[in-house]
Amino acid sequence: MRNQRQEDEVDTATEQEIDLVADVEGDEDQRDKYLLFTMAKETYGIAIASITEIIEMQNITSLPDMPDYVRGVINLRGRIIPLVDLRLKFGLAERKYDDRTCTIIINVENTQLGFIVDTVAEVQDLDKSAIDPPPEFETVSGREHFVSGLGKMNDEVIILLEPKQILGKEELEVIGQTVQRQRTKSITDNITLRIQLGGLT
Repeated sequence: MRNQRQEDEVDTATEQEIDLVADVEGDEDQRDKYLLFTMAKETYGIAIASITEIIEMQNITSLPDMPDYVRGVINLRGRIIPLVDLRLKFGLAERKYDDRTCTIIINVENTQLGFIVDTVAEVQDLDKSAIDPPPEFETVSGREHFVSGLGKMNDEVIILLEPKQILGKEELEVIGQTVQRQRTKSITDNITLRIQLGGLT
């Protein structure tokens, strides 16, 4: 069971998440604004302009024949959203999801995706003068292809990601086809259930 301190921490995290959502949705001038989040003690950033919303972890429906980093799909207010665990995509150690785990919903090539991250931190302004070009060296996981730049904030380095590069065209097509099949199945299952319950004639 949680003690009072743990419950307070969770409540605080939830309040901060709500504030971040308000920042994302309410600021008309989103240039130079980045949502910062952490994974494996490293700080990452995604441009606010790419983000639709931030949500807590939902019940995930697994999908067959998908890479391990594609955790499945969620039904978000009638929308079927595929989820990508960025830890696994980046070749980092798997981490059990907890109360601070969040999903960042973004738009990539007219497709909505959810990026699962350890925790969100804040919305931060980063002027172009505070951003260096991405590194030229190659990593084992290939993460350098996802990096749009390195942000400098006080003494901290922020790895800025380009969402369009995290998943390749072929990956997006496969995920899109699978999601469409899942959406069709959900509609069929719903109609079948209604018929069984006498809701349709």
